[in-house]
Amino acid sequence: MITLLPNLPENTIGISASGRVSGADYEAVLIPAVETALEKHKKLRLIYELSDDFTGFTAGAMWDDMKLGMAHLTAWERVAVVTDVSWIANAANMFRFVMPCPVKIFPLKDRAEAEAWIAA
Repeated sequence: MITLLPNLPENTIGISASGRVSGADYEAVLIPAVETALEKHKKLRLIYELSDDFTGFTAGAMWDDMKLGMAHLTAWERVAVVTDVSWIANAANMFRFVMPCPVKIFPLKDRAEAEAWIAA
């Protein structure tokens, strides 16, 4: 499941992923949030939090994630990944070189620091 995080700057989308994330989650929550934000802003910032009870992505979610990222590749200004899931942190570190913006990984206990960095 994906839920939107509240109280972030207007050009920032924050999401929290929990349980098993599906393509339907992307299509119902994240993709509309990105499309709506892009109507107002050329550049977006993203906080992607994977909560303690995150169990994984379906193939459809991974496909939607790739499509969303590539479709709006130049729209990303900063991305913060907040997680204690080691394989997610390692994957984000490994693939951040393909992003045209800074990507920083934070442990869950440092979510406030991630929000401060994303707003800077």
